[in-house]
Amino acid sequence: MKAIIINGFNESEKLTYVELPVPVIKADEVLVQVKALSVNPVDVQTHRGTGIAGRLKDQLPVILGWDISGVITAVGDDVKEFKVGDEVFGMVNFPGHGKAYAEYVAAPAAHLALKPANVSHEAAAATTLAALTAYQALLHQGKLGKGQKLLITAAAGGVGHFAVQIAKQLGAYVIGTSSAANKDYILSIGADEHIDYKSQQEDEIIKDADLVMDNVRSQDFAATIRTVKKGGTYIKIPNGIPEPMQQLAKENDVNAFFYLVQSNGADMKVLADWLGKGILKPNLNLYDFSQMELAHQQQLEGRTRGKIVVSIK
Repeated sequence: MKAIIINGFNESEKLTYVELPVPVIKADEVLVQVKALSVNPVDVQTHRGTGIAGRLKDQLPVILGWDISGVITAVGDDVKEFKVGDEVFGMVNFPGHGKAYAEYVAAPAAHLALKPANVSHEAAAATTLAALTAYQALLHQGKLGKGQKLLITAAAGGVGHFAVQIAKQLGAYVIGTSSAANKDYILSIGADEHIDYKSQQEDEIIKDADLVMDNVRSQDFAATIRTVKKGGTYIKIPNGIPEPMQQLAKENDVNAFFYLVQSNGADMKVLADWLGKGILKPNLNLYDFSQMELAHQQQLEGRTRGKIVVSIK
């Protein structure tokens, strides 16, 4: 099979196309012929030595990627919920070694859901790590409820655009930040208000958010904390919360958390249901498997609306 590997973790390390044996599955796994996969910030961060490179340093060469959609071609002896020919999608083995940049992936059955028949493999592959992050952070960590006020930074990005849609499904009042160019898009997917981060100071507009989902890697943390009401919750997605920021949150009586998504088939089934019903609509930026370097370059630029998806013909 064709696959893409890296032999080290640094920005000069090339994505290398190789021929590898088709994976041998374990009893609790299925073999998926990949039709589409998605690229996330953690892919390029790990490639460059951050992200979860530390977890994979002893597994070189590494096949990057975690998000897949495809067709099952073999089923492990212990797998009962899927059969050969099923179309499935999911985030595989995160935060471990997903090995998604390949024509075939050995995936734990517990990490997958059936792909809705009315949804393309590209749309399904998009609705994996980013959508799971939004779902798990808002529900499991943030306990978001109906009528609560939620601020989402980088609301047009991969995690952000799913978070807007999921939060509206849960009945929240949603405020999204982005550049002015993405205002109409963010409002079109359900946000109640928009803040232009380039010309507006979010803490001058919002002071009583029940929950903030912060998807921006570097910014004025103090200003974001000031948008949260006392006793409210702040969730950081792209990276951890340094001690000075934790102390600032404590001083403002804000519960601050870093959240790292986990593979979870039960959560994927909820997303599959919403995707099939049109409740979730990923915005796609499409590439071919031969264009992975271009896909990574777009991800590095950090201005993608929605998700970067790669098709495997």
